[in-house]
Amino acid sequence: MSASAVIADDEPLLRAMLRTRLARLWPELEVRHEMADGRDVERVIDEHAPDLFFLDIHMPGVNGLEAARTIGSRAHIVFVTAFDQHAVEAFERGAVDYVLKPFNDERLAVTVERLKERLERPPISIDSLVEQLAGRLGSRPADRLRWVKASVGSSVRLIPVEEILFFQSDEKYTRVVTSDSEALIRKPIRELLEELDPDKFWQVHRATIVNVDHIASVKRGLKDQAEIALRDHRETLVVSRAFTHLFKQM
Repeated sequence: MSASAVIADDEPLLRAMLRTRLARLWPELEVRHEMADGRDVERVIDEHAPDLFFLDIHMPGVNGLEAARTIGSRAHIVFVTAFDQHAVEAFERGAVDYVLKPFNDERLAVTVERLKERLERPPISIDSLVEQLAGRLGSRPADRLRWVKASVGSSVRLIPVEEILFFQSDEKYTRVVTSDSEALIRKPIRELLEELDPDKFWQVHRATIVNVDHIASVKRGLKDQAEIALRDHRETLVVSRAFTHLFKQM
Protein backbone atom coordinates (compact mmCIF):
# COMPACT_ATOMS: atom_id res chain seq x y z
CA MET A 1 0.00 0.00 0.00
CA SER A 2 1.38 3.41 -0.97
CA ALA A 3 1.24 6.31 1.49
CA SER A 4 3.06 9.52 2.38
CA ALA A 5 4.57 10.58 5.68
CA VAL A 6 6.35 13.32 7.60
CA ILE A 7 8.91 12.57 10.33
CA ALA A 8 9.26 15.11 13.15
CA ASP A 9 12.18 14.64 15.57
CA ASP A 10 14.77 17.12 16.78
CA GLU A 11 17.55 14.54 16.32
CA PRO A 12 18.76 14.22 12.69
CA LEU A 13 20.41 10.90 13.56
CA LEU A 14 17.14 9.43 14.81
CA ARG A 15 15.19 10.79 11.85
CA ALA A 16 17.66 9.09 9.51
CA MET A 17 17.43 5.80 11.40
CA LEU A 18 13.63 5.79 11.31
CA ARG A 19 13.53 6.77 7.64
CA THR A 20 15.97 3.99 6.69
CA ARG A 21 14.06 1.31 8.57
CA LEU A 22 10.72 2.44 7.19
CA ALA A 23 12.16 2.31 3.67
CA ARG A 24 13.05 -1.34 4.18
CA LEU A 25 9.82 -2.37 5.93
CA TRP A 26 7.45 -0.29 3.80
CA PRO A 27 9.02 0.50 0.39
CA GLU A 28 5.80 2.09 -0.88
CA LEU A 29 5.87 4.74 1.87
CA GLU A 30 7.08 8.13 0.65
CA VAL A 31 8.65 10.31 3.35
CA ARG A 32 7.91 13.74 1.93
CA HIS A 33 9.35 15.93 4.65
CA GLU A 34 11.35 15.95 7.89
CA MET A 35 10.99 18.42 10.76
CA ALA A 36 13.06 19.27 13.84
CA ASP A 37 9.98 20.36 15.83
CA GLY A 38 6.26 20.90 15.35
CA ARG A 39 6.32 24.62 14.68
CA ASP A 40 5.42 24.48 10.96
CA VAL A 41 2.81 21.73 11.03
CA GLU A 42 0.15 23.85 9.32
CA ARG A 43 2.49 24.77 6.46
CA VAL A 44 3.68 21.16 6.09
CA ILE A 45 0.10 19.90 5.85
CA ASP A 46 -0.70 22.51 3.19
CA GLU A 47 2.44 21.81 1.15
CA HIS A 48 2.81 18.03 1.49
CA ALA A 49 -0.63 16.70 2.52
CA PRO A 50 0.85 13.63 4.27
CA ASP A 51 -1.21 10.62 5.24
CA LEU A 52 0.93 10.04 8.35
CA PHE A 53 2.94 11.97 10.89
CA PHE A 54 5.65 10.33 13.00
CA LEU A 55 5.90 12.72 15.96
CA ASP A 56 8.58 12.65 18.64
CA ILE A 57 6.79 13.45 21.88
CA HIS A 58 9.68 15.38 23.47
CA MET A 59 10.84 18.03 20.99
CA PRO A 60 11.96 21.56 21.88
CA GLY A 61 9.65 24.41 20.99
CA VAL A 62 6.45 22.77 19.77
CA ASN A 63 6.50 19.15 20.98
CA GLY A 64 4.74 16.13 19.54
CA LEU A 65 1.62 16.44 21.67
CA GLU A 66 1.14 20.09 20.73
CA ALA A 67 1.71 19.24 17.06
CA ALA A 68 -0.87 16.44 17.30
CA ARG A 69 -3.46 18.92 18.58
CA THR A 70 -2.83 21.07 15.50
CA ILE A 71 -2.97 18.13 13.10
CA GLY A 72 -6.27 16.95 14.56
CA SER A 73 -8.03 14.52 12.22
CA ARG A 74 -6.19 15.63 9.07
CA ALA A 75 -3.63 12.80 9.20
CA HIS A 76 -2.92 9.57 11.03
CA ILE A 77 -0.44 10.02 13.89
CA VAL A 78 2.30 7.78 15.27
CA PHE A 79 4.04 8.97 18.42
CA VAL A 80 7.77 8.32 18.82
CA THR A 81 8.97 7.97 22.40
CA ALA A 82 11.48 6.36 24.71
CA PHE A 83 9.98 3.52 26.71
CA ASP A 84 7.51 4.74 29.29
CA GLN A 85 5.08 2.21 30.69
CA HIS A 86 2.41 4.79 31.45
CA ALA A 87 2.60 6.10 27.90
CA VAL A 88 2.45 2.61 26.41
CA GLU A 89 -0.67 1.80 28.44
CA ALA A 90 -2.33 4.94 27.09
CA PHE A 91 -1.30 4.16 23.51
CA GLU A 92 -2.64 0.62 23.73
CA ARG A 93 -6.09 1.98 24.54
CA GLY A 94 -5.95 4.72 21.89
CA ALA A 95 -6.53 4.93 18.17
CA VAL A 96 -2.91 5.77 17.36
CA ASP A 97 0.28 3.77 17.37
CA TYR A 98 3.68 4.38 18.86
CA VAL A 99 7.33 3.66 18.08
CA LEU A 100 9.84 3.14 20.86
CA LYS A 101 13.41 4.43 20.91
CA PRO A 102 15.83 2.87 20.21
CA PHE A 103 14.01 1.56 17.15
CA ASN A 104 13.34 -2.15 16.87
CA ASP A 105 12.57 -3.71 13.48
CA GLU A 106 10.14 -6.26 14.89
CA ARG A 107 8.07 -3.67 16.75
CA LEU A 108 8.23 -1.22 13.84
CA ALA A 109 6.95 -3.94 11.50
CA VAL A 110 3.88 -4.32 13.75
CA THR A 111 3.33 -0.56 13.56
CA VAL A 112 3.57 -0.63 9.76
CA GLU A 113 0.92 -3.35 9.49
CA ARG A 114 -1.41 -1.48 11.85
CA LEU A 115 -0.95 1.72 9.86
CA LYS A 116 -1.78 0.01 6.59
CA GLU A 117 -5.07 -1.13 8.12
CA ARG A 118 -5.84 2.33 9.52
CA LEU A 119 -5.12 4.04 6.22
CA GLU A 120 -8.21 2.33 4.84
CA ARG A 121 -10.26 4.53 7.20
CA PRO A 122 -10.24 8.32 7.65
CA PRO A 123 -8.10 9.70 10.51
CA ILE A 124 -10.03 10.36 13.71
CA SER A 125 -9.68 13.01 16.38
CA ILE A 126 -7.35 11.93 19.19
CA ASP A 127 -7.85 14.99 21.42
CA SER A 128 -8.78 12.93 24.49
CA LEU A 129 -5.72 10.68 24.10
CA VAL A 130 -3.43 13.69 23.63
CA GLU A 131 -4.77 15.26 26.82
CA GLN A 132 -4.29 11.99 28.68
CA LEU A 133 -0.71 11.69 27.46
CA ALA A 134 -0.01 15.32 28.31
CA GLY A 135 -1.20 14.69 31.85
CA ARG A 136 0.95 11.58 32.23
CA LEU A 137 4.08 12.83 30.51
CA GLY A 138 3.99 16.55 31.01
CA SER A 139 5.99 16.58 34.24
CA ARG A 140 8.44 13.83 33.39
CA PRO A 141 11.21 15.89 31.72
CA ALA A 142 11.61 17.87 34.94
CA ASP A 143 12.42 14.60 36.70
CA ARG A 144 15.38 13.97 34.42
CA LEU A 145 18.91 14.69 35.51
CA ARG A 146 19.83 18.24 34.48
CA TRP A 147 23.16 18.77 36.28
CA VAL A 148 26.01 16.52 37.33
CA LYS A 149 27.96 17.44 40.45
CA ALA A 150 31.54 16.34 39.83
CA SER A 151 34.97 16.71 41.40
CA VAL A 152 37.47 18.72 39.36
CA GLY A 153 40.74 18.84 41.26
CA SER A 154 39.98 20.17 44.73
CA SER A 155 36.72 21.85 43.71
CA VAL A 156 33.21 20.71 42.85
CA ARG A 157 31.68 21.67 39.52
CA LEU A 158 28.07 21.59 38.35
CA ILE A 159 28.04 20.36 34.74
CA PRO A 160 24.87 20.77 32.63
CA VAL A 161 24.02 17.38 31.12
CA GLU A 162 23.67 18.85 27.61
CA GLU A 163 27.40 19.71 27.69
CA ILE A 164 28.42 16.13 28.50
CA LEU A 165 29.73 14.10 25.56
CA PHE A 166 29.80 10.75 27.34
CA PHE A 167 30.03 8.90 30.65
CA GLN A 168 32.50 6.04 31.02
CA SER A 169 32.99 3.99 34.14
CA ASP A 170 35.63 1.77 35.65
CA GLU A 171 35.36 -0.19 38.87
CA LYS A 172 35.54 2.83 41.17
CA TYR A 173 34.64 6.04 39.29
CA THR A 174 32.68 7.26 36.28
CA ARG A 175 34.34 9.72 33.90
CA VAL A 176 32.25 12.70 32.88
CA VAL A 177 33.68 14.06 29.62
CA THR A 178 32.82 17.38 27.96
CA SER A 179 34.43 18.99 24.92
CA ASP A 180 36.90 20.91 27.06
CA SER A 181 37.14 19.13 30.42
CA GLU A 182 36.90 15.86 32.29
CA ALA A 183 35.70 15.06 35.80
CA LEU A 184 34.97 12.07 38.02
CA ILE A 185 31.86 11.00 39.88
CA ARG A 186 31.06 7.97 42.00
CA LYS A 187 27.60 7.35 40.53
CA PRO A 188 27.57 4.09 38.49
CA ILE A 189 26.33 3.76 34.94
CA ARG A 190 23.18 1.86 35.94
CA GLU A 191 22.02 4.74 38.17
CA LEU A 192 22.78 7.34 35.51
CA LEU A 193 20.67 5.42 32.99
CA GLU A 194 17.67 5.71 35.31
CA GLU A 195 18.08 9.49 35.66
CA LEU A 196 19.15 10.62 32.17
CA ASP A 197 16.77 11.37 29.29
CA PRO A 198 16.76 8.14 27.22
CA ASP A 199 16.02 10.12 24.06
CA LYS A 200 19.37 11.91 24.44
CA PHE A 201 21.65 9.45 26.25
CA TRP A 202 22.18 5.95 24.91
CA GLN A 203 24.11 3.12 26.48
CA VAL A 204 26.51 1.83 23.81
CA HIS A 205 28.70 -0.36 26.00
CA ARG A 206 28.46 -1.95 29.42
CA ALA A 207 30.54 0.95 30.75
CA THR A 208 29.64 3.79 28.36
CA ILE A 209 26.73 6.18 27.85
CA VAL A 210 26.94 8.65 24.95
CA ASN A 211 25.08 11.90 24.37
CA VAL A 212 23.45 11.42 20.94
CA ASP A 213 23.58 15.16 20.27
CA HIS A 214 27.39 15.00 20.14
CA ILE A 215 27.80 12.04 17.77
CA ALA A 216 29.57 13.09 14.57
CA SER A 217 29.62 9.70 12.83
CA VAL A 218 29.47 5.95 13.39
CA LYS A 219 31.58 3.48 11.43
CA ARG A 220 32.08 -0.26 11.43
CA GLY A 221 34.91 -1.43 13.66
CA LEU A 222 36.51 -4.80 14.34
CA LYS A 223 34.63 -8.01 15.19
CA ASP A 224 31.18 -6.65 14.28
CA GLN A 225 31.58 -3.72 16.64
CA ALA A 226 31.06 -0.08 15.75
CA GLU A 227 33.05 3.03 16.60
CA ILE A 228 31.59 6.43 17.42
CA ALA A 229 33.38 9.66 16.49
CA LEU A 230 32.36 12.69 18.53
CA ARG A 231 32.17 16.35 17.65
CA ASP A 232 34.92 18.47 19.22
CA HIS A 233 36.65 15.45 20.79
CA ARG A 234 39.39 13.16 19.53
CA GLU A 235 38.52 10.09 21.57
CA THR A 236 36.41 7.45 19.85
CA LEU A 237 33.94 5.21 21.65
CA VAL A 238 33.50 1.50 21.03
CA VAL A 239 29.97 0.18 20.63
CA SER A 240 29.84 -3.32 22.03
CA ARG A 241 28.13 -6.09 20.08
CA ALA A 242 25.06 -5.98 22.33
CA PHE A 243 24.33 -2.40 21.26
CA THR A 244 25.35 -2.37 17.58
CA HIS A 245 21.70 -2.78 16.56
CA LEU A 246 21.25 0.91 17.45
CA PHE A 247 23.39 1.88 14.47
CA LYS A 248 23.17 -0.97 11.96
CA GLN A 249 20.72 0.72 9.62
CA MET A 250 22.53 4.04 9.44
